[in-house]
Amino acid sequence: MPSIPIEISARHVHLTEADWAVLFGDAVIVSDHAISQPTQFVAKQRVTLRGPKGEIKGVAVVGPFRPNTQVELAMTDVRALGVAAPLCDSGKLDQAAEIIIVGSRGEIVRAAAIVPQRHIHLSPKEATAAGLRDRQTVSVRITGPRGAQLDNVLVRVHHDFTGRLHLDTDEGNTCGVTAGMSAELIA
Repeated sequence: MPSIPIEISARHVHLTEADWAVLFGDAVIVSDHAISQPTQFVAKQRVTLRGPKGEIKGVAVVGPFRPNTQVELAMTDVRALGVAAPLCDSGKLDQAAEIIIVGSRGEIVRAAAIVPQRHIHLSPKEATAAGLRDRQTVSVRITGPRGAQLDNVLVRVHHDFTGRLHLDTDEGNTCGVTAGMSAELIA
């Protein structure tokens, strides 16, 4: 099976345009740098996340705007904040935990906090070449001193995607992932 580059997806927030306006007023969202998925970027503006047990400052905002505000956390973040964020696929917010998001001009409370399921982004061409389909689950093997096999990896196929395995910071640290590493698909 082919290998796929690994990226660590640290805690971040996707915002609707309306929620952006509450958090940042009439400020324009400004790209700090592009990320691997085409059209997506990390904004210069940052937010603070608050939960019953604590807060995390300097959390990245990923643009462009989305149809729904979503906060993506690792399990370590969930425990630090004291929120009951479910493990689920990105965009599935029906059981998302309530969280306070604070910007430079205001704050909002949204049922938006989740722990995203580890997943692989693929373009249709990449998926076809690998013999994979959208919504399929696969396993991957990571080699190295802390190597591991990870099961229940969701395949997400879209024409805007570029082939990458996304792990959260907890998963990446557990497996000793460093820049430039790849995982082997063992479907």
